[in-house]
Amino acid sequence: MPYFSDIASVVYEGPDSKNPLAFKYYNPDELIEGKSMRELFRFSVCYWHTFRGTGSDPFGAATLQRPWDDGSDSIDNAKKRVDVAFEFMQKLGVDFYCFHDRDVAPEGKTLAQSNKNLDAIVKHLKKSQKSTGIKLLWGTANLFSHPRYMHGAATSCNADVFAYAAAQVKHVMEATHDLGGENYVFWGGREGYMNLYNTDMKRELDHLATFMHMAVDHAKKIGFKGQFLFEPKPKEPTKHQYDFDAAACLNFIHRNKLDGHVKLNIETNHATLAGHTMMHELEYARIHNALGSIDANTGDLLLGWDTDQFPTDIYLTTQCMLVILEQKGLAPGGTNFDAKVRRESFEPIDLFHAHIGGMDAFARGARIAAAIRKDGVLKDVVKQRYASFDEGIGKQIEKGKASLADCEAYMLKNGNPAANTSGRQEFLENVINDYLR
Repeated sequence: MPYFSDIASVVYEGPDSKNPLAFKYYNPDELIEGKSMRELFRFSVCYWHTFRGTGSDPFGAATLQRPWDDGSDSIDNAKKRVDVAFEFMQKLGVDFYCFHDRDVAPEGKTLAQSNKNLDAIVKHLKKSQKSTGIKLLWGTANLFSHPRYMHGAATSCNADVFAYAAAQVKHVMEATHDLGGENYVFWGGREGYMNLYNTDMKRELDHLATFMHMAVDHAKKIGFKGQFLFEPKPKEPTKHQYDFDAAACLNFIHRNKLDGHVKLNIETNHATLAGHTMMHELEYARIHNALGSIDANTGDLLLGWDTDQFPTDIYLTTQCMLVILEQKGLAPGGTNFDAKVRRESFEPIDLFHAHIGGMDAFARGARIAAAIRKDGVLKDVVKQRYASFDEGIGKQIEKGKASLADCEAYMLKNGNPAANTSGRQEFLENVINDYLR
């Protein structure tokens, strides 16, 4: 049965449209730097916030109206959620979705029962994918909600918990492979510590590396060729998380010889919590050939936690797209809306408004970023700013052919450094604002 029978399929109507259930800027077939918007963004709907969110918070009970959901952990109710999800995604016009195992299937009393539940829902998901053409962008295991993971999963001080987590990842990876998932995400929600008095940090990090090599080995064994992704996040829930930001994750990846196996899934709100901008995290990942996918959301600057709001700031999406276009897209990753409607936006139709706004915001950001890149306004300034490294002593330094003694001899001969030039930050901010019309 249809669950959104009063809502038509969302289509592109252009910026003059007054229809709140139409795209004003996201035109799937429009080309941006040679790629259609559909291909460039690879938009994805997250299962957890969109189809399992309730609107509850630490200070209040659930508010969201989801008439199709009876609130039970039955397999029938889980299958009904799948039907709702695919109807929603079809009408929204997205090609991908993402899930944790516990989002789509109820946890059983034992690992065997949990696996059986997941298998039953995977069959239903597979059928829905075949009938709609919607694909799985990535799957992942929830290794943070259950009390067993109070001390972490791969970094737990309890070997049995480590083994349980490994078994859970094994089954979810197999499910992801069965569903044709193009990526597999590791988010270490509780991979960290609260206090060093009771923590052997080296041992925990070594265990995490062992865990990841187990995952790499199993992917090869089952023929899963999808991309592995780490998702950086600082704080929340642990005080010191090992996946703090892109730099910390890439250091771990390199130190433990996981290069080539693991890239990064960067989230805006996580970047903010780390004290960075999203553009910084994206660019840091990109220059290390590690930008795999993004979770598109934003936080509230007046609140200090992970609010997971839908992105509507065109300045933000423009900055994101400047980096993503430089990389020529995200495939096999994508743009996943790891975002939730506010608990005051409790009607099902609000899900459409939220996703439409986010997709339009990224479409506008892409158009603006492409115009900036076409005009070369940033590239020209950057090239000129570092021009002293294109010749003479600068060129020798970059080629690794200058020693400390060479630098000393050069400066003794020349006396003082050449005068610095202005960074023109305010000018450049004004230039970017000119494109945001």
